Amino acid sequence: MKEKLKERLTDRGQVGIGTLIVFIAMVLVAAIAAGVLINTAGFLQTKSEQTGQESSAQVSNRVQVVSAFGDVANEEVEQINLTVMRGSGSDDINLSSATIEWIGPEEARTLVHNTAKPKDLNGTEFNVSAIKDPDGSEPVLNTQDDRFKITMNATEISSPLGEGEEVKLKLTTQYGAVTQYRANVPQSLSQESAVTV
Repeated sequence: MKEKLKERLTDRGQVGIGTLIVFIAMVLVAAIAAGVLINTAGFLQTKSEQTGQESSAQVSNRVQVVSAFGDVANEEVEQINLTVMRGSGSDDINLSSATIEWIGPEEARTLVHNTAKPKDLNGTEFNVSAIKDPDGSEPVLNTQDDRFKITMNATEISSPLGEGEEVKLKLTTQYGAVTQYRANVPQSLSQESAVTV
């Protein structure tokens, strides 16, 4: 009788140890899986935050064209001048890092910033000068009060613009935000030295 009882207790002990080993293995597997899930969730959260910030910057960090005019000589527009300001809700915008796509009647070019005088610009450059810049931050638009003039030499880019011609301008900031502007030359340029475009 004692031997049978001893045998049963030994059998139960072996079953209990096996169950304990399986239980510990399941806990370990669950812990590892939880760790992998937490790491993956953290990585995805970081990625989504970064993507959200970049998308927000592309929408909000843009310049606004306040006005535009062209310098006229011999009844042709030789220079296009844009007056720009920082868009509402934008961060600081460095115009020296911006690019402008010029899509004109004869030529399409991408222009980059140069500090040369407007008359000395070649066909792939634009100039920035301050109109209103209380803190001397040119060429960075860092307050809503800043007003800068962007000058492009149409004569060098393609040829002077004639009456009724149009140029499409696409200004892209360092954030990837895009501002588009269509400069339309008036139908008559006779006796004009400057015209709104």
